[in-house]
Formats: sequence, structure tokens, C-alpha cells
Amino acid sequence: MTLARHLATIDLLCSRPFPAESGRSDVGHSGPGFHTAELSTSEEFWEDRSRMEPVGEQFEAEREALALLLGERWGEPQVFSLRSLLIRSMEDGEEIPEPWQALGNSVPDLHLWRVDGRWVALGIAKWDTELPYQLLAVVTETDPP
Repeated sequence: MTLARHLATIDLLCSRPFPAESGRSDVGHSGPGFHTAELSTSEEFWEDRSRMEPVGEQFEAEREALALLLGERWGEPQVFSLRSLLIRSMEDGEEIPEPWQALGNSVPDLHLWRVDGRWVALGIAKWDTELPYQLLAVVTETDPP
């Protein structure tokens, strides 16, 4: 079952130490103070954009179902907007720490929990119109900016 696999991946990220240097991991990308897992990735939309909306809705439903399961463990999530991070970085020159900088470039908002001194987040990334959706899980010790 997909949700069970996603939960297992999030549990793995919560238990792993953070690496000293940034790089790819077996489930996504990790760096000092964070892990990011690519839980699901859709098809690309270069040829046919007619499926973008239903696929986006499917990813939202998957995130909501996973958030419900995590909410049973950790309580209701905070919904945290990342929309201002790109503006703060590009226009104001503010230095945004990772993983928040990368997330701010592609994820409009996150479902966010504080668990055992770490932040656990779920978000849906969409880098550009033609590119796929990605359901992301993030575990970090860095506070949201």
C-alpha cells in the first residue's frame, strides 16, 4: 500500500542522522540538518496538459490522506505558507536556510508538525507547468524562516 510505504519512509527519515554534506540519498536529497524524500512523482506534461488538474487533485488527496494518518500520531498539522520565501530571497536578498530555500522555489505550502525536536513536513512541489508534481516529505532540525 502506498500510504504505508510513505509512512515507513517518513519514519526512516525521522530516525536517520543528518549528513555532514549535501547529496542524493536513497529516497531524495539530504544535507546538514535535513532530509527530503520524493514520496511520489507524476508524469510530465510536455505533450498533454489536460491531465495536469486531475493529477494535481490526486496529489492533494494523497497528501491529505497521509496528513490524516500523521495527525493521528502527532496531532493537527500547522499549514505553513512558503509563498513569501522566494520573494524574500530574490527581492530582499534574504538568505533562507535549507531545506526551506529549495522548498520555497517549488512548494506553495506545507503541512507541518514538530516531533521530537525536528520539523516534519509534507508538501507538493511543482517546478514548472510542464514538469511533474512531487509529493515531498521533509524532516529538518532547522526552524521555518
